[in-house]
Amino acid sequence: MNTYSKIRVGVAGATGYSGMELLRRLAQHPGADVRLAMGSSSSESKRLPALKRIWDAPIDRLDVDRLASETDAVFLAVPDTLSAELGPALVQRGPRVFDISGAFRLRSQAERQRWYPHSPDPGVPVTYGLTERYRRELATAPLIACAGCYPTAAILPLQPLVVANLIQPGVIIDAKSGVSGAGKTPTERTHFSEIHGSIAAYGVFSHRHGAEIQQEVGIEVTFVPHLVPLDRGILETIYARLQPGVDADAIERTLTAAYAGSPFVRLTGSELPEIKHVAHTNFCDIGWRVDRPGGQLIIVSCIDNLVKGAAGQAIQNFNVAFGFDEELGLA
Repeated sequence: MNTYSKIRVGVAGATGYSGMELLRRLAQHPGADVRLAMGSSSSESKRLPALKRIWDAPIDRLDVDRLASETDAVFLAVPDTLSAELGPALVQRGPRVFDISGAFRLRSQAERQRWYPHSPDPGVPVTYGLTERYRRELATAPLIACAGCYPTAAILPLQPLVVANLIQPGVIIDAKSGVSGAGKTPTERTHFSEIHGSIAAYGVFSHRHGAEIQQEVGIEVTFVPHLVPLDRGILETIYARLQPGVDADAIERTLTAAYAGSPFVRLTGSELPEIKHVAHTNFCDIGWRVDRPGGQLIIVSCIDNLVKGAAGQAIQNFNVAFGFDEELGLA
């Protein structure tokens, strides 16, 4: 039987969708000793019936002093405005921070101020938390800005192809997400009677995840997100023009080499993945088809937005950062 040196963990924002997913998995993680589970405000404590017999303690009021003094690692599943305040303050007092918000994902201060105007320069080193692309940096990172859900599904297939110069600029990303991606606070857009039986594009030319994708893949992309009547899951259909002479075999060789040591990336080749294949898992499934050498490439990439797109990715980063097996607590 394996034994692990447990890391003292705190979760802030444990009542949201991603926060509950985090708490559910961390409470059963062999290397995590969950000391604190808190909300995202100073409101009264509450219990989570969905986690009964997994986490029976109440969710406490947010208490930064306790997070700083009683933990080695803090997971922030709070709004980006609050993460912008809490993340650097906690790091400076000791714990390593795994932030699920977008507060620190953008490296350019100008871009960050454009898309996250309440997020100042953190004043501490920040590592972009897409495990498969930044394992080495995660080992010593004090503040990890976990990758966004839409960007995860786009960057994983695109970045290796761009680095290998296999595709041309002008990539189009048609992305569809379940309603939980909008968070737990209800709005008119996410009301049952508005979303049921419908599908809608939103954030056209104005979604912050477009900037995050471009930062990581290094080329301009056209990113159009859609809201679909599912509770969870993301499917992205990505359209790209191949460089002259590039064929399907080159795509397969490049992606296979890029993810040979990545347990949570599943390459499906010409068998295109579906949301139901990845729901409730930490997998990113990537399939593709090529019409002819040097022609059109179509990629289909799927993740669960609450797991690989949020909580699962944060735990995967935690595992790498603290030297655990990358798959620990994510089976």
